[in-house]
Amino acid sequence: MLMRKISRFLGIVLAAGLYLIDRVKVMAVDPFHGCNSASSDNPEINTALGCIPVKIEGFVTWLLPILFGIVGGISFLLMVYGFILLSTSKGDPKVVQGARETISSAITGLLVSIFALFLLRLIAVDILQIPGIN
Repeated sequence: MLMRKISRFLGIVLAAGLYLIDRVKVMAVDPFHGCNSASSDNPEINTALGCIPVKIEGFVTWLLPILFGIVGGISFLLMVYGFILLSTSKGDPKVVQGARETISSAITGLLVSIFALFLLRLIAVDILQIPGIN
């Protein structure tokens, strides 16, 4: 009895959904809507992440701040995790050593990413003078 009611309800919902889908008009969306047009010098395409440049120079310029922001956020979270481990270690030498290694690894990773950005700018902009990377 209960299964009949459930199957009848689902059938009605399915029929109503199919009717509504049939009545809805699907409109094609321009992928460049709200971004630089395709005729621009540096065209962008509209995605869920925002307007992403199509050419490689613009894409790298768009991607690098996002990547370094993610690296900074991860290293900050790892440092907080290490400090929490350190404060809740209750004097256990193994836990203290693990917390110190976590904190030092997070700081080392952050410094490596900062120096990588510095080296990229030094080599790509100053030495090789690659256009489009500022």
